[in-house]
Amino acid sequence: MLGFDNDMLFRVPALLIALTVHEYAHAQAADSLGDPTPRVLGRLTLNPLSHLDPIGLVMLWLAGFGWAKPVPVNPSYFRNGRSGMMTVSFAGPGANFFLALLSTFFIFGLAKFHLLSMGVYTFLHWTQLYNVWFGLFNLLPIPPLDGSKILISFLPGRQAYAFQRLEPYGFYIMIAVVALGLTSFIITPIANVMLFSMQRFASLFF
Repeated sequence: MLGFDNDMLFRVPALLIALTVHEYAHAQAADSLGDPTPRVLGRLTLNPLSHLDPIGLVMLWLAGFGWAKPVPVNPSYFRNGRSGMMTVSFAGPGANFFLALLSTFFIFGLAKFHLLSMGVYTFLHWTQLYNVWFGLFNLLPIPPLDGSKILISFLPGRQAYAFQRLEPYGFYIMIAVVALGLTSFIITPIANVMLFSMQRFASLFF
């Protein structure tokens, strides 16, 4: 899915959209729950430059995993810290899945009215793939990915604290998981089911 080929013209904007929407959704969720931190720090925006981490973007392109700049969140502003963090954490992957579904609807809708050019299809197709994969990758329960924060929201206090202590090693765990091919082993079948389900759902309307 990454690297350099003839689809780069379409893959770069698709990837930027996936990253930007993901981080914006985190910021919007935190802001709606009463935390002004993302707004104050200029993260409540759809401007990609406000969310991109250059090293994380290069790693995503070359190594198959990477990151944007995490949205700073202060749970003390939430009425319920645990449920608030769970909501904020899921907002990013949830936004990615919604955007993938929206791209699927555009593909079917434009094709229905014979307006789907090859370039538009290629862009929308990569938007589907990047958003599904990026959403699923971030749901892995590896600190500091969103999945780890969601898991912590369900763990008892002592177990949650113990799990949080893994965060300094999260980067190395991710490298090992990717190097061993576990991400593809875990994510590929789920992504295929999600993409197939989105296509079947969209076909009901067109």
